[in-house]
Amino acid sequence: MRIIIDTNVLASGLFFKGIPFKILQGIKLRKYKTIVSQGIIDEYKKTVDKLAERFPNVINANAQLELIVLSSDICQPQELINPVCADPDDDKFIACAIASKTKIIVSGDKHLLDVSGYQGIEVLTPRRFFEKHLK
Repeated sequence: MRIIIDTNVLASGLFFKGIPFKILQGIKLRKYKTIVSQGIIDEYKKTVDKLAERFPNVINANAQLELIVLSSDICQPQELINPVCADPDDDKFIACAIASKTKIIVSGDKHLLDVSGYQGIEVLTPRRFFEKHLK
């Protein structure tokens, strides 16, 4: 199974615990393959750098991010002609899914959740993904 993980899920999994952490553990255990684009990697890095400053007690957040990125397949999506999400910054996840033919995005972002079903792409909350695919 191939999935795309939104930045909010990645950050929650790296800096906090709960279901996002379990999803990141699934990556490390190779239960599924994550797909990223350079735009997604850049957003991950920016967010992790900001959170690492606020939460310095989280050990090796950047190293953990590096491992996740290295274990992911990288795709080179085309920019979408028309915006799909209410927040255009979220379109990079949709573009990546289309280009890589990935059918699942894991996200807690309302703008992505609102477009679930677009071109057959299912956007699942972390809890829903966990219940449907990891329990």
